[in-house]
Amino acid sequence: MRMPVELTVKRVGNSIGVIFPKNLAEEKNLHENEKILIEIVKEADLSDVFGTLERKMSGQKFKDMVKSGWR
Repeated sequence: MRMPVELTVKRVGNSIGVIFPKNLAEEKNLHENEKILIEIVKEADLSDVFGTLERKMSGQKFKDMVKSGWR
Protein backbone atom coordinates (compact mmCIF):
# COMPACT_ATOMS: atom_id res chain seq x y z
CA MET A 1 0.00 0.00 0.00
CA ARG A 2 1.31 3.46 -0.89
CA MET A 3 1.46 5.99 1.88
CA PRO A 4 2.27 9.64 1.09
CA VAL A 5 4.88 11.14 3.39
CA GLU A 6 5.82 14.83 3.41
CA LEU A 7 9.58 15.32 3.72
CA THR A 8 11.67 18.48 3.47
CA VAL A 9 14.60 18.67 1.06
CA LYS A 10 17.73 19.97 2.80
CA ARG A 11 21.24 20.85 1.72
CA VAL A 12 23.83 18.20 2.57
CA GLY A 13 27.27 19.50 1.53
CA ASN A 14 27.05 20.26 -2.19
CA SER A 15 24.03 18.00 -2.62
CA ILE A 16 20.46 17.92 -1.37
CA GLY A 17 18.72 15.12 0.49
CA VAL A 18 15.83 14.14 2.71
CA ILE A 19 15.83 12.66 6.18
CA PHE A 20 13.34 9.91 6.91
CA PRO A 21 11.77 10.00 10.37
CA LYS A 22 12.93 7.12 12.60
CA ASN A 23 9.44 5.61 12.88
CA LEU A 24 9.08 5.50 9.06
CA ALA A 25 12.55 3.98 8.62
CA GLU A 26 11.70 1.30 11.17
CA GLU A 27 8.25 0.68 9.69
CA LYS A 28 9.71 0.23 6.19
CA ASN A 29 12.74 -1.67 7.54
CA LEU A 30 15.20 0.80 5.92
CA HIS A 31 18.92 0.49 6.59
CA GLU A 32 21.95 2.66 5.85
CA ASN A 33 23.38 2.27 2.29
CA GLU A 34 20.30 0.30 1.18
CA LYS A 35 18.95 1.25 -2.26
CA ILE A 36 15.30 2.27 -2.46
CA LEU A 37 13.00 3.68 -5.15
CA ILE A 38 11.24 6.98 -4.48
CA GLU A 39 8.45 8.58 -6.52
CA ILE A 40 8.75 12.37 -6.35
CA VAL A 41 5.60 14.50 -6.55
CA LYS A 42 6.01 18.21 -5.91
CA GLU A 43 3.30 19.96 -3.96
CA ALA A 44 1.27 22.20 -6.28
CA ASP A 45 1.75 25.95 -5.93
CA LEU A 46 -1.67 27.47 -6.58
CA SER A 47 -0.83 30.93 -5.27
CA ASP A 48 -0.98 32.36 -8.82
CA VAL A 49 -4.52 31.05 -9.24
CA PHE A 50 -5.88 31.80 -5.79
CA GLY A 51 -3.98 35.06 -5.52
CA THR A 52 -6.24 36.49 -8.23
CA LEU A 53 -9.47 35.71 -6.40
CA GLU A 54 -11.08 37.99 -3.87
CA ARG A 55 -10.41 36.78 -0.34
CA LYS A 56 -13.82 37.54 1.19
CA MET A 57 -17.15 38.04 -0.46
CA SER A 58 -20.60 38.39 1.06
CA GLY A 59 -23.23 35.82 0.14
CA GLN A 60 -25.30 38.50 -1.55
CA LYS A 61 -22.33 39.74 -3.63
CA PHE A 62 -21.65 36.14 -4.71
CA LYS A 63 -25.31 35.62 -5.72
CA ASP A 64 -25.27 38.88 -7.69
CA MET A 65 -22.06 37.84 -9.46
CA VAL A 66 -23.54 34.44 -10.41
CA LYS A 67 -26.84 35.96 -11.58
CA SER A 68 -25.01 38.49 -13.77
CA GLY A 69 -23.47 35.58 -15.70
CA TRP A 70 -26.89 34.10 -16.43
CA ARG A 71 -28.36 37.17 -18.09
